[in-house]
Amino acid sequence: MTRDAYADRCEDLFALGGFTEARKAAEAGPAELGPDPVLYRWLGLAHAAEDDDDHDADAEAAYEAGLAQWPDDLGLLVSYLELCLRADTWSYPGRAARVERLKERIAVLAPAGSPEAARVDAALGWAGRGYWQDVRQRTAAATADRAASTSHADDVAEALARGGGRAPAHPEDLRAVEVAAALELLDGPGRAPLRLVVRHRAAAYATALLLAIATNKALVLSGAVSYSVWGWIWFVPLLLAESRLRQARRLARERVIAATAARHAAAPEAGQATAG
Repeated sequence: MTRDAYADRCEDLFALGGFTEARKAAEAGPAELGPDPVLYRWLGLAHAAEDDDDHDADAEAAYEAGLAQWPDDLGLLVSYLELCLRADTWSYPGRAARVERLKERIAVLAPAGSPEAARVDAALGWAGRGYWQDVRQRTAAATADRAASTSHADDVAEALARGGGRAPAHPEDLRAVEVAAALELLDGPGRAPLRLVVRHRAAAYATALLLAIATNKALVLSGAVSYSVWGWIWFVPLLLAESRLRQARRLARERVIAATAARHAAAPEAGQATAG
């Protein structure tokens, strides 16, 4: 496999959230072909994306190993700057202190208007954002996730209405694989109530709410209890259905990551067979 092929593999896996697989590819490339600054950068990015102290230390080690051999590589310098900008000044003073040195070096190497200069500006803007900007970003992310969940539920409901059972057109089509995984997790006679809930999601929530209020009121009026929350048990099937849908999205992402990794792994073998 060529260096470009390894870099493409890292990029595809990283975009899917397959950070572990991206790290494996970034480590396999230098082991086969020798050190490469692009693969050191992907290794650092895949560690940093985990947002964990130990992974941040590994990301720093990857950037420093790359810069020791290619001190003027802008990709490594800008990625290292982004990592240092995220560092807590009290916990990691050394990492935070490298920001100014990296900024000065990048300013020399990245001319105004270049993509690297734009990335530096974006990174500095991220570092200088305030509390309310963080809140807005988290709110936007949560809104996007809810929209994706609703869209997924609608796709599954449509598939169930068709009778389900249709395999995804392509193993790397994430949306189709998500639907296939949901149909798999909802299959079976014992899960018929969950399928009914998913097919009629809005009506199921409205019905559960009315039943919960009616049940609680009936228990209180009967004198059995002075205050009741037992009515909310009507929401259990809905929560189980939502859990299955979330599980399907996680399973689908794992399958698509595996399919992407398999495609990249098979590419060199196909090339060798053609050459033979």
